[in-house]
Amino acid sequence: MKKMSIQKSIRELNRAIFTTRELAEVSGKSLSSATQSLNHLEREGVVRKIYRGLWIDTHNPKVSPYAATPFLLPKHRVYVSFISALHLHHMVEQIPQVITLASTAHTKTIKTEIGTFCIHQINPSFFKGFNWYKKTGDFLIAEPEKALVDSLYLSAYKKRQFGYFPELHFPKTFSFKKVKYWTSLIPNLRVRKNVQKKIKAIS
Repeated sequence: MKKMSIQKSIRELNRAIFTTRELAEVSGKSLSSATQSLNHLEREGVVRKIYRGLWIDTHNPKVSPYAATPFLLPKHRVYVSFISALHLHHMVEQIPQVITLASTAHTKTIKTEIGTFCIHQINPSFFKGFNWYKKTGDFLIAEPEKALVDSLYLSAYKKRQFGYFPELHFPKTFSFKKVKYWTSLIPNLRVRKNVQKKIKAIS
């Protein structure tokens, strides 16, 4: 394989956020060589390291904290949900201080140079109801109805998490029929009944 410069490899990827491993594969360089090149480019202000093995192209206008979400847990898929998703769907005006994600991995908080991400564990059988944000392929996000149910689902387990909602705005396309469907899929009966009770209070 013909080797390619790291800067050319960044242009080849054509993404705002990328990993060291991706650049090593595209450029044909070793991981250590790619890391050295990236460290050099960081000193020149071309790239910036935001997390372990994760970089941003400082000149790319599409740099967004949300675009980092697919890279935070390499062995697990995550999707934007809860308050963050409700905000992106224009259902809550309040801008979340942390980006809230759903995953089947253990709950944890990840701090990066471009944002703090709180990953909440949900049951694998309930890990659904999401798609690519605006069909861009940048990151996965829960559909509005699932984001609401995810929030109530989590509040049933953790009283301090999403126990209180800022004012909710329901767009014309919002479907409470879908809300009931997602609620019916909650595997834990006690949690399901708790969510159903809360849905009645806000619908």
